Amino acid sequence: MQNFKLTVIVPVFNEEKTIEEIINRIHAVDIPKEIIVIDDCSNDSTAQVLKKISDKVDKIIRHERNMGKGAAIRTGVQFASGNAVVIQDADLEYNPQDFHKLLKPFLDGSADVVYGSRVRAETQKRLTIHHLANRFLTFLSNLLSGLKITDMETCYKLFRTNLIKGITIEQNRFGFEPEITAKIAKIPGCRIQEVDISYSGRTYHEGKKITWRDGINAIKCIIKYSRK
Repeated sequence: MQNFKLTVIVPVFNEEKTIEEIINRIHAVDIPKEIIVIDDCSNDSTAQVLKKISDKVDKIIRHERNMGKGAAIRTGVQFASGNAVVIQDADLEYNPQDFHKLLKPFLDGSADVVYGSRVRAETQKRLTIHHLANRFLTFLSNLLSGLKITDMETCYKLFRTNLIKGITIEQNRFGFEPEITAKIAKIPGCRIQEVDISYSGRTYHEGKKITWRDGINAIKCIIKYSRK
């Protein structure tokens, strides 16, 4: 990985219980990297925790009002200086050690974008409502985009930096996922691959934020950005 650096963008909103642990887990990954945290106007003690661990983070940016995950990613991309950008949620659902899996097709020159698929993960064998909704949204996205991916809604998306910087991110919330998928599908010559990743989903009681309204908006975004 000579002359390589990975930019890890961490959108965070009210994750006082997990933000320090996820930063520690990112740090433990043996890859040259920079960590950019976007605090999306958290109203718990997230900002205080980030201040305490600021020496482990390359940049902390705070939004003056809560705008959503897509807006946080849009902000983070502006400051990315690595060769590749990966999105890391601030909860503990995704394992940063999987960065190695995401990077393999990128580093061997066979992919410009890599999605981490949860579909075949052991923890996804239960057919939960979220799992079924994701399968439907992925099916609809594939139908309109011509892609053949298995997990459109995955957090783990890795992009060639100049590619993601060249895309205008419009969606502020979770509509980022179908929007970015539709837009990369239209880029001539863009090579998209998937790799299996591990996943440990959490409940609403534990802090899960996506709702049925986001599911409805995802359908709208799939149709909207597939037609543009």
